Amino acid sequence: MRLLFVMDPPSTIIVDEDTTFGLMLAATARGHQVDYCRAQDVWLDGDRPVATVRSAEPRRDPASPLTLGDPAEVFLGDIDVIFLRKDPPFDGPYLWLTLILEHLRGEKTVVVNDPRALRDANEKLYTHHFTPFMPRTLITSDEARIRRFLEELGGEAIIKPVDGHGGASVYAIGLGDKNLRGLIEAVTHGGGRVAVVQQLIPEVSEGDKRILLLEGEPIGAILRVPQGGDVRSNIHVGGTVVKAELDDRDREICAAMGPRLREDDLFFVGIDVIGRYLTEVNVTSPTGIQQASRLGGEDLEAKVIAALEAKVNG
Repeated sequence: MRLLFVMDPPSTIIVDEDTTFGLMLAATARGHQVDYCRAQDVWLDGDRPVATVRSAEPRRDPASPLTLGDPAEVFLGDIDVIFLRKDPPFDGPYLWLTLILEHLRGEKTVVVNDPRALRDANEKLYTHHFTPFMPRTLITSDEARIRRFLEELGGEAIIKPVDGHGGASVYAIGLGDKNLRGLIEAVTHGGGRVAVVQQLIPEVSEGDKRILLLEGEPIGAILRVPQGGDVRSNIHVGGTVVKAELDDRDREICAAMGPRLREDDLFFVGIDVIGRYLTEVNVTSPTGIQQASRLGGEDLEAKVIAALEAKVNG
């Protein structure tokens, strides 16, 4: 196969952590051609999506993780698999990228994840298709409504941006907090943008379980444990990663989500579970596969590429 990774610059790669890099290594190890480009290297010529790509040879060298070939223009319909691995936020350029790639519909190319699904599946709001498994959650920009919700929850909650990522701007808030109004204003942009206000789950101190799903089925998990009293456990903000096993509740959540994920062409996703509750569904650039492979003793990256081989050849 020929695989194109639309991603951030190679200088951002952390060779022992990045899921994108792990998938590139796995594809190369299985004999496939791997290409690289940035989102801004993709354009539309009439109705033909085109990109300037460079061949990419990955290696576990932190100083030079990718050896890139010369630039070449390619019609994206000639690519077998396109991995959209540009990190969030899902902003204007990300939206335009998905709209350009929409013109591949009907071609042989498999896009992971599907451009239409990426537009529809906001990582905070998509979770609300599975409300029986969620903590109590409010999506609003109204300060008075947030205060009433805090009262219903006993005075404490988590607030975070609806388009946030990597643990940025996630705060524990309380009715007795002198900074409550300021935090609400900061996250809602002064009432101009909805925020996620969510029940504070006591088990958050024990960690946030990231479960990776491939074609709607769980393939591995890690537990991200917050440090120093932080309510956030994201790797980007210093969370420690430890081995995790799926329990009965995790499997129940995954079984309930699987049909919808397959229906929406969300081929590779990561869900976050705290205690017994589903809190987020990560679809743009799910992370954690290298850590899950090391801790679980299984090559999950190869499993993803093998599933794509079957999809392309099927």
